[in-house]
Amino acid sequence: MRIALAQINPTVGDFAGNLALISAYVERAAAQGADLVMFPELATCGYPPADLLEKESFILQAESTLAAVAELTRGEGRPAILCGSPMRCEDVRGKHVRNVAVLMADGSIHSVQQKMLLPFYDVFDEQRYFEPAREQSLCVVKNKAVAVTVCEDAWNDKMFWPRQLYPIDPVEELMKQWAMLPQPLSGQRLILNISASPYWHEKIPVRQRMLGALAKRHRATVVMVNQVGANDSLIFDGSSLVVGPDGEVVAQAKSFAEDLLIVDTATPAKDLVPVAEDEIALTWQALVLGTRDYLRKCGFKKAIVGLSGGIDSALVAAIAVEALGAENVQGVGMPSEFSSEGSVTDAEKLAANLGIAFSTVPIKSIYGQFMQSLEPYFEGTPFGLAEENVQPRIRGSLLMALSNKTGALVLTTGNKSEMACGYCTLYGDMVGALAVIADVYKTEVYALSRYVNREREIIPEDTLTKPPSAELRPGQKDTDSLPPYDVLDPILRAYVEDYASAEEIASTQSVDLELVRRVLRLVEISEYKRQQAAPVLKVSRKSFGMGRRFPIAAKR
Repeated sequence: MRIALAQINPTVGDFAGNLALISAYVERAAAQGADLVMFPELATCGYPPADLLEKESFILQAESTLAAVAELTRGEGRPAILCGSPMRCEDVRGKHVRNVAVLMADGSIHSVQQKMLLPFYDVFDEQRYFEPAREQSLCVVKNKAVAVTVCEDAWNDKMFWPRQLYPIDPVEELMKQWAMLPQPLSGQRLILNISASPYWHEKIPVRQRMLGALAKRHRATVVMVNQVGANDSLIFDGSSLVVGPDGEVVAQAKSFAEDLLIVDTATPAKDLVPVAEDEIALTWQALVLGTRDYLRKCGFKKAIVGLSGGIDSALVAAIAVEALGAENVQGVGMPSEFSSEGSVTDAEKLAANLGIAFSTVPIKSIYGQFMQSLEPYFEGTPFGLAEENVQPRIRGSLLMALSNKTGALVLTTGNKSEMACGYCTLYGDMVGALAVIADVYKTEVYALSRYVNREREIIPEDTLTKPPSAELRPGQKDTDSLPPYDVLDPILRAYVEDYASAEEIASTQSVDLELVRRVLRLVEISEYKRQQAAPVLKVSRKSFGMGRRFPIAAKR
């Protein structure tokens, strides 16, 4: 069977646009002689639709779109289509919506496979919306039996995972049915999987190994098509693939780009698109795609970045230029009396290297007016955090004024280390529409910045080598308030992503226990800030945002 993996980038709720995308890929696949075209999970509406699924009109639009997709199969020689969509439940009990893979041919729906395993961890909350399947059955495509699964249904192999999340393995159940098939339906075992599997560090190789183990265990060819693109915080890498019965990948689509991959399951030939193995390169691609899609799908074309001369804002500006084009990025320098001359010149040099427009709006006089107004209330107190935070809040107001006037979105520049420890200012440097690098630790910021400079100097060398500083008071350095980042980041990763205790971290990392406790206390008391932050592009196993849920008012 010639199967086309249509790795598309749908937009949530854009039924007309998604249908046009599906139609275009069906025509491309038909021109190449495909027997079956596979589209990702919930391709008609985009993933994740969240509470839009609670609207009856939304589900009706999805079903109407699905009917239009079925029409694409009408006519002699037209390929069948396997497409993901939400669909109303026929049963009056339970949830009113199901997550389904719909097999269409000859202008009509032939079979519907309902998703059985509904993930409810990290960023996933499918049990909130969907009714799980009670049973599943093999489907028939072009007179051949196939096992159709939807994303998570293929992720519960007891031979691969040390701990199963669900008591049932849908693939195992489908393979038991295969053993009972009559001839000529039985033969080459095909497991088809339509997915919306988000990216995070190490996800691509884990997915390959998991599907490889699944294929080898059941002596089957596994065909997985994955959504690509970004919707809000989630970034989907695509990387659709075909795995042979020996567990080896025989075909793979592009990562972080739309693609059409066609494979003949009878005589599969190696068709591997090179995928970057370096996680820094993959993270760069993910952040670029996440930034581009966030603006594009929200209806914006331009971005504004406050350039301090520091490494964080430099990296965000570089990502924005790669995502949107230099002509669509505005850099703004807002030096204060505490800004070093080097920081000002570094910001100017960065803008010139990137080829972006750059404006300077000094805040010294504005800051002076603020302090004059506050003088009766601050009199007799030492210069401290209150005075420091006025500066980023002035900058935030200026950036938002420029955003309102120009229609460009402000990108925040805070990294994950700062977000974790609360080393950021509400209504100041946290102002913006998208937190581009808030899931990137400071040490990773340096690695990504060196990646940006892999061919030529874009981020100035002085920016890479000078001690990091918020420059909110004379001589300030980040290490005045925080441990060195090469000490801090491993502590944060262990606590935020692995939920390790202070004692475990101190022991495994050979770090002073009291230092660890101080860091963890900073993380805990900063929860109120993070819950007011802009959406964070997720690139790690556990990012701040929808996948990490902690109360603000709690005894810790």
